Amino acid sequence: MSTAVAPTVRESLAISLDVDDLVEARRLAKELQPYFGVAKIGMELFSAVGPDIVGIIADQGYKVFLDLKLHDNPSIVERSTRVLGAIGVSYLTLHAFGGAPMLRAGVEGLTQGAAAAGLETPAALAVTILTGDQEAPPYILGNRIKAAIEGGCSGVVCAASDVREARQLAPRLQMVVTGIRPDGAPEDEYETASTPEAAVAAGADLLVLGRAITGAEDRVKAAETLIASL
Repeated sequence: MSTAVAPTVRESLAISLDVDDLVEARRLAKELQPYFGVAKIGMELFSAVGPDIVGIIADQGYKVFLDLKLHDNPSIVERSTRVLGAIGVSYLTLHAFGGAPMLRAGVEGLTQGAAAAGLETPAALAVTILTGDQEAPPYILGNRIKAAIEGGCSGVVCAASDVREARQLAPRLQMVVTGIRPDGAPEDEYETASTPEAAVAAGADLLVLGRAITGAEDRVKAAETLIASL
């Protein structure tokens, strides 16, 4: 029997469906749905299945976090987000490297697309620094937080180690933390990985977990251990 999970806890946890197969994605989503309220779909799964994957995963009871890290000319980003806003995503990432005008265009496109489809406006999340990027100069975080604010984003994606500074710069923005790895989980490419407890203590609002759960020998046990740690 699965552990009962408080709705507030479940809504603060996102599971990354980092696969390129629809059947596997649906299986993972079904198995982990009692523990995670948000499912992150990255470029791998989106490229394999296409936009239909958003509705498929949403129908399994998730809010969909579409992680495409859009970065292009403002007009192209606006047209793209207008489409994505109409298909039912709850979160969409844009890369803050694109600057405030591009982010603003993305937010406007999301708003228009969702309104045309009769949906709530998705949260535009500005990706600050890619997890694992050890060469970003110290001032970059502040610059990209500023771009997120000026661009009208709802939140930012950052490492747990950056949350406190990001919160000071933008207290009203949602803080989304990737690179979460519980104690004892296998090492991966995330150089700035953090435990769930440390991320929450730093002030994270939404924790994104991936292979530490989906790659575990017993995924349900790994999810229940995560819940217990929080």
